[in-house]
Amino acid sequence: MLGTTVRVELRDATTAADPSGEHTIKRFFPHTYSQPLVHFLRATAKVPDAQIITEHPAIRVGVLFCGRQSPGGHNVIWGLHDALKVHNPKNILLGFLVKYFLYDGSVSGSEGLFAQKTLEITNDVLATYKNQGGYDMLGRTKDQIRTTEQVNAAVAACKSLKLDGLVIIGGIDTATVNGVTSNTDAAHLAEKFAETKCPTKVVGVPVTLNGDLKNQFVEANVGFDTICKVYVFAVIVVLIVLSLCDVVHVNRIRKNSLSTVSSQVNSQLISNMCTDAFSAEKYYYFIRLMGRKASHVALECTLQSHPNMVILGEEVAASKLTIFDITQQICDAVQARAEHDKNHGVILLPEGLIESIPEVYALLQEIHGLLKQGVSADKISSQLSPWASALFEFLPYFIRKQLLLHPESDDSAQLSQIETEKLIADLVETEMNKRLKEGTYKGKKFNAICHFFGYQARGSLPSKFDCDYAYAMMTVKRYGRGPGKASIGVPALHPATVDLRGKSYELLSQNAKKFLLDDVYRNLGPLQFDGPGADAKAVTLCVEDQDYMGRIKKLQEYLDKVRTIVKPGCSQDVLKAALSAMASVTDILSVISSPSIQLQLLCREKKHATSAFALVRSINANMITSGFRPPSHILNRLIDIYCKNSGLVYAKHLFDRIPQPDVVARTIMIAAYSASGAPKLQETFLTKPH
Repeated sequence: MLGTTVRVELRDATTAADPSGEHTIKRFFPHTYSQPLVHFLRATAKVPDAQIITEHPAIRVGVLFCGRQSPGGHNVIWGLHDALKVHNPKNILLGFLVKYFLYDGSVSGSEGLFAQKTLEITNDVLATYKNQGGYDMLGRTKDQIRTTEQVNAAVAACKSLKLDGLVIIGGIDTATVNGVTSNTDAAHLAEKFAETKCPTKVVGVPVTLNGDLKNQFVEANVGFDTICKVYVFAVIVVLIVLSLCDVVHVNRIRKNSLSTVSSQVNSQLISNMCTDAFSAEKYYYFIRLMGRKASHVALECTLQSHPNMVILGEEVAASKLTIFDITQQICDAVQARAEHDKNHGVILLPEGLIESIPEVYALLQEIHGLLKQGVSADKISSQLSPWASALFEFLPYFIRKQLLLHPESDDSAQLSQIETEKLIADLVETEMNKRLKEGTYKGKKFNAICHFFGYQARGSLPSKFDCDYAYAMMTVKRYGRGPGKASIGVPALHPATVDLRGKSYELLSQNAKKFLLDDVYRNLGPLQFDGPGADAKAVTLCVEDQDYMGRIKKLQEYLDKVRTIVKPGCSQDVLKAALSAMASVTDILSVISSPSIQLQLLCREKKHATSAFALVRSINANMITSGFRPPSHILNRLIDIYCKNSGLVYAKHLFDRIPQPDVVARTIMIAAYSASGAPKLQETFLTKPH
């Protein structure tokens, strides 16, 4: 935060995202858990208890790149440097060099932090790297800070260099082949520093391409905006080229799209694709994008470029779609487009899709287990369980070979090496040829072209948004999504997946049919640093209601207002209304926030059926008035209690308000209506769209 005066408010203590993991986190982080949230205030903010800091003694801060490079990383260092110098010109920023030359001329790969190899960051050093991509100013580490020796080396380095702070720039360690230092390691390192009374403070900065290191306190990661815009432009080139496969389709691209295509795009690439398109006359492009355990990149690129279809890993996992379900879904889409005389299209897939498919994930678990036991890759197939062996033999040879690769440090598959787009395209082509032969498909012969837009863009120039965001984000607090187990047996940060109840996904669902059948391809053009498109933000960032702390403040204002109205001397009516309203609010909040919601409702239902029914009605009423949409398991429990207490009318009303009821909700309603003697109404619950 720039400025010589810093205003800070210490708020409530940090808590676990999942209350059930609180004990584990407390056990592993006894010194750093439950620390107060620090809120940096604007100069105009009126907070009575704010701490005002005007004196800034000189400090020494170290900074380290870790994980895969991401656009905007250099600007984080630039912003950190300028903030330090504004507060005190005598402040020193030291960058740890990941690789350095030894005296004999050889190159050492040891981590610069352990070896205490530093470079003082100055304006002269920064001049070459401002607003530039890559991590080449310092290089990026491949080492972890996990073992006792490594932690001790880090503590010794910070003490020896007399560092007041250590800034670790990176993402989540599960996103890397080598399990490199990341925000998870930063959290453990901070705990170790506190335990050993090392004065160095550790700060983790969320910089990752996948956009999966976020929560209610951090809305976006540095690099995500750039990567999506670069990919969108690449997707648009594909969309335009495929539309040239049939002259009839050219006019269906928005006229303003063609005018914004930049001459900076490699003309040879466009020429080659145009020639190929004209030669084959029709294409379906299957494009695999970055996105391991989360499909944020695929979702954002879809909302920006409007391809015909996207398959999100979260959708597949939530609906437990098999590889055959996905194939049929895409084939039905191809057939629907053919009925509209459209024999081309673009389908986006996240690279983590393969692990979201239940049967493939189970197969991978068996393979990885055998590899850990020392079984050689050429003997794996003979030792698989019968069902896994059948699935393995069904898959194309190239996929089998890729599935046999040794897993990464977090036990996940080497997703960048698994050509999921080719697998899906191969299965779709086989099914479409079958339909063509049977006469159920009347379109042209299906042809697929596959692309992997992987890590080519991670060294790209950062977008204006990422340039500004990275420079100004040094007040961001480290955070975690919740508890979990890493290979080292301690809690780790977990990626934030796409929220299937969020506004971004809702926007996608609303436009899915239009994207599929109408070629409303949208072209943003290349990265812009000036002009009307320069300040464009990610769609997912704009549509989600991210003002978390603003809403907390609004709630405090409401509570303060209640206190001023309801106090000794107020009327009985005011007091009764306040008690009734607050009782309902606390009931629903307790239910929503409790990890044992189903057990509590079940106990209350068995002991006091009337009380359970009244509680459910209160919760349902508050849902309607507030617009809150609880998770599906809570909705299903509410419906179940309604049904068991002769509240079929209420249960049906709640069921009808669920956009996509799952099989549990349907089963509850069917059983209830069958028991009530009205079995004909079962069709209502069988036919409602999923």
